[in-house]
Amino acid sequence: MTIRNGKKKKAWLGACAAGLLVSGSVLTAQAAQAAEFRAGADPVATGETALGAYLHYGPTGIRRMEELGQWLGGTELRVGHTYLPGDRWSNIAGQVGFLEDWARWRQARADRMFVLNVPMMERNESRLPDFLVRRLLRAGAEGRFDQHFRALAERLVGLGVPDTVVVLGWEMNGTTYSHRCGPDPEAWKRYWNRIVTTMREVPGQQFRFDFAPNRGRDAIPWTECYPGDDVVDIVGMDSYDQPPGRTFDEQVNEPYGLRDHVEFAAAHGKPISYPEWGLFRNGDNPEYMRRMLEWVKEHRPLYHSISDYCPHGVWQCASNPRSSEVFRSMLSGRDTPPAEPPTRPDEPTAPDEPTEPDEPTEPDGPADPDGPADPAGGADGPGCGVPVDLGPWIRKWLDAGPCAPGKEGSPFRS
Repeated sequence: MTIRNGKKKKAWLGACAAGLLVSGSVLTAQAAQAAEFRAGADPVATGETALGAYLHYGPTGIRRMEELGQWLGGTELRVGHTYLPGDRWSNIAGQVGFLEDWARWRQARADRMFVLNVPMMERNESRLPDFLVRRLLRAGAEGRFDQHFRALAERLVGLGVPDTVVVLGWEMNGTTYSHRCGPDPEAWKRYWNRIVTTMREVPGQQFRFDFAPNRGRDAIPWTECYPGDDVVDIVGMDSYDQPPGRTFDEQVNEPYGLRDHVEFAAAHGKPISYPEWGLFRNGDNPEYMRRMLEWVKEHRPLYHSISDYCPHGVWQCASNPRSSEVFRSMLSGRDTPPAEPPTRPDEPTAPDEPTEPDEPTEPDGPADPDGPADPAGGADGPGCGVPVDLGPWIRKWLDAGPCAPGKEGSPFRS
């Protein structure tokens, strides 16, 4: 939840959807595929896009969903969206109490959907250097971490939520997370395949795996990270109102943007989703809010979930009153606009790096998206500036002590 400076946006789609133009036939096919998916094993079978919002990771988020629905004049939020902490493996394996609360919420109604963001690495926001991420990705691809994901699958099935939508390794095309793809795309894809295969082997599971990059090129084209149709059920996209994309039209038409996302999913026969979206660097922008909701209505994703905390949100964040009016008027069960900007309890904030807590106080995401990437530099360049103490948990993967490029005395968050 803290504002970070690591997520970067750039552009272009590549050969996977080459030659595909947006046309009535493509978009009709997209809607038909999404409808077919909804009518199958997925719990949301109404033919309408399911609405959600990230409001808090635990029971507070469940309570706030009810309050947000009331603010929307009775509109039902059918998507419950939360994140597993990425601090240590036991939490990624689902050993967190708040999963029980979300399981009870999901089971209360047949048309609800539980969406769970799952990190692929522990210490997922520790700014690990590329050479170390590369080694960890390769270790994961070899099966070193299988037991953690098997345990998570067993935990979800045991809680009665075997149909969880798993947003695995989200925003992999950026630089914020240790589970990023850029240091070794081939190893990343093998690791994703390994995780999905492991979780699908658990009896009783009905998981759906959502591949959800950042909008735009970011640090690497997200198509280079796509792990294959057999291990992806939904093609998602996290899309915030920020450059590149000063206007909504630019966000649609930029390389690897919203249009390319829709076309790519249609070409691969997958429904789409927007697990994270909201306002950001362009401020209180009612035009963005209106256009994004119109885009959702037109392209009918399986689900969408606004990140409703400052600076992205419209209900818990009073800093965006004009966008709040648009959101409420377009999604409300009644036509009455809000009488005043909404104010709600302070948003949850992410914790400091944990020191082996018994129970997490806040999961690791979502981190705030950032601006365009600086193509220069990288953790694999020549020379070694600052020694990095990453602790014994990491030394077992290395043949020599790690170091990070930079000037003597430069800070490096490990």
